[in-house]
Amino acid sequence: MNAMTESADARRSAGAPTWPEAFRTFGRIGLLSFGGPAAQIALMHRVLVEEKRWLSERQYLDALSFCMLLPGPEAMQLATYAGWRLRGVGGGLLAGLLFVIPGACVVLGLALLYGLFGNTPLLATLFLGIKAAVLVIVVEALLKLARRALHRLTGWIIAAAAFGGIFLFEIPFPLIIVVAAVVGFSLRPGQAEAHEAGSTVPALVSLRSTGQTILLWLFVWWAPLLLLDLLSAAPVLATIGYFFSKLAVVTFGGAYAVLAYMAQQVVTGFGWLSAGEMLDGLGLAETTPGPLILVTEFVGFLAGFRNGGLWFGLAGALVTLWATFAPCFLWIFAGAPYIDWISSQPRLRGALSAITASVVGVILNLSIWFALHVMFANVTRQTVGPLTLWQPELASIDWRVLVLSLLSAVLLLRLHWGIGRVLAISAATGWVLVELQ
Repeated sequence: MNAMTESADARRSAGAPTWPEAFRTFGRIGLLSFGGPAAQIALMHRVLVEEKRWLSERQYLDALSFCMLLPGPEAMQLATYAGWRLRGVGGGLLAGLLFVIPGACVVLGLALLYGLFGNTPLLATLFLGIKAAVLVIVVEALLKLARRALHRLTGWIIAAAAFGGIFLFEIPFPLIIVVAAVVGFSLRPGQAEAHEAGSTVPALVSLRSTGQTILLWLFVWWAPLLLLDLLSAAPVLATIGYFFSKLAVVTFGGAYAVLAYMAQQVVTGFGWLSAGEMLDGLGLAETTPGPLILVTEFVGFLAGFRNGGLWFGLAGALVTLWATFAPCFLWIFAGAPYIDWISSQPRLRGALSAITASVVGVILNLSIWFALHVMFANVTRQTVGPLTLWQPELASIDWRVLVLSLLSAVLLLRLHWGIGRVLAISAATGWVLVELQ
């Protein structure tokens, strides 16, 4: 732990925030982190780079590219990295936990209501306006990321190829990232890239220290789950822990990328939820703050709740959160000291830049997918040879969402109001439209 703390301390800027300021800032990010990874990445850029100036543009994009290589929620890991860089291991824990806890509390409350009463019209009414505002937040995030990441024709080509690969051909997200990294590494770096990379920066820690960090966090991750398996009289809790620990290692690309695999296992494998309930869980996670992978908490709660009642449901949610997010701290605390070293190598920096460009295409895919499913009640998936196409039923468009999205676009893109204010106004307007209908 000392090695990790010292390495982080070595990278702090002279203007590192105080603990109260870090708590307020990362707490604000956690409370406003609606809209999935695209909106969350934009929110953190606005706060950490533009407003606070705690991270430079290069530091932010290098860290984003690195986090996109990791399994798990990239936005949460990006927040953890920012906290680590500013205040060491304690700062990383603070930032990561504050990013997750607000959304986890909301999802737990909604899962509790869902478990007791099922989906209700009230919940759908409350989240109508939030969904519409989130759609605009995602579009704003996409535009900002594209302006920051796509400066050359090569970047635009990589972004377009990534979008076409995942949207039209359903190429797995990890494969897209790997191919982009190989392409970026293989391209001969120009003078601009070599100059931007600058002189080689040494890694902040030794391999031995990195090994110690990995062993420590493997223990933190697995010890409670093994004790639960040995001491608990409820096999379902241990099963939940092992299943979501496995999921945490393969969740490249976030909740959307892993949804099909998770749904198949929890619906047909374990029988914890129905297919419709699985989709309801994703819908709840989409309209709450925090990473979309919090849908796992919804699944863990219902799995425990239906195997032992309320207390088992709460335990299932807690075990799921632990198995899902404890590995994220392992990936960041072990890998963060090497990010500056990676970005100082021209070819490795080229690989990171290509990954960032591919992320633009991936987020465009998520944005279109989200827009179709928010705007239209009926969207069908069609295949034409190797192509996959999403076909909305035009007659099923929700005019209320269209009106709320236009309102949110004016407030956010034209008047530049804050995200929290826009979400509140859109939610309230959505409630009024539903009541008047």
